Amino acid sequence: MRYIYTILLLLGTLSALQAQDPRLSQFYAAPLEMNPAMIGVFEGRMRFVANYRDLYPAILDNNPYRTLAASFDMRFRVQNDDYFGLGISAMRDEVGLANFNRTKANIGGSFLKQLGGSGYRPYTQYLVAGAQVGFGQHGLNWQRLWFSQQFDANNGSIDFGADNGEAFGDEMSTNMYLDFNAGLLWFITFEDNQSFYIGGSLMHLNEPNISFLGADATPLDMRFVGHMGGEFPLAKGLSLLPAAAVMSQGPHLSVMAGANFRYTNRDWREVAIRAGGWTHFSNQLDSGVGMDAIVATTVLEMERWNIGLSYDITTSVLATANNSRGAFEVSFIYTQPARWRTNVTCPKF
Repeated sequence: MRYIYTILLLLGTLSALQAQDPRLSQFYAAPLEMNPAMIGVFEGRMRFVANYRDLYPAILDNNPYRTLAASFDMRFRVQNDDYFGLGISAMRDEVGLANFNRTKANIGGSFLKQLGGSGYRPYTQYLVAGAQVGFGQHGLNWQRLWFSQQFDANNGSIDFGADNGEAFGDEMSTNMYLDFNAGLLWFITFEDNQSFYIGGSLMHLNEPNISFLGADATPLDMRFVGHMGGEFPLAKGLSLLPAAAVMSQGPHLSVMAGANFRYTNRDWREVAIRAGGWTHFSNQLDSGVGMDAIVATTVLEMERWNIGLSYDITTSVLATANNSRGAFEVSFIYTQPARWRTNVTCPKF
């Protein structure tokens, strides 16, 4: 049974990966991958983010889905309480014996417009618009793939030296393509650790061609992202941080929802801990949309560092093949404190 599920997974790898962007369970810890309007939205002067995800190692052995992402952003005061944000980001993921991989990099900017609050008012709210421009490229090692024409039915083996009958040539990667993203974000913060935010973005606005065969056109579908969340106090030192993200790209749907509990006290000074649970829903192999993973998370907050760990527990039909061992993910966020003149009270993500 495990062999059957493994074959199904591998058969869908190339088509699914070509058409769908990588997904991170700690989506709230990869702001520039979610929405360009998240550029500059943090309490600090500069922010550096790094993410790593390892998916399905129990099925794919030494060739699981591996995703690495990194970003850097900062904020500049324009006038009064309005700001410009500037950020750069990069991501690479790869999977399989044929080393299918995708690499992309973006540079972007945002404008944070204060709508009201600050001063003597108990709240602050901002509307943020952001955009990114970048490039990307997909790669694949054709020499590590075999095709039906290379299968010797007489002895049940594969002859890698035989002609595969495919007109791939020596092309190992797609042409480098331009990519455009845009997004909006609105947030409001109150005293006593209360906040709410909602945003949306359109990624791959130009739907670039990602075909490995120059004569064909394979557009990268536009990705629609909607996300929201906030922080709500429950008791002294204890608050709840719920969030949800919906992503739609071509026929693919991804929904992530859940919450982290956050606890701190005066003795800990700048230290806090978070722990929570999340659920992920997506298209199923058979039909419809269903839950495919439960995610356990924990985060350690320090004055300048946030370190997050998460583990995906598979609940779909693939649980039979991987014994419910889905993905391991880690995130690092470093924030340089801001000078008081450039500090903005932002939600905790």
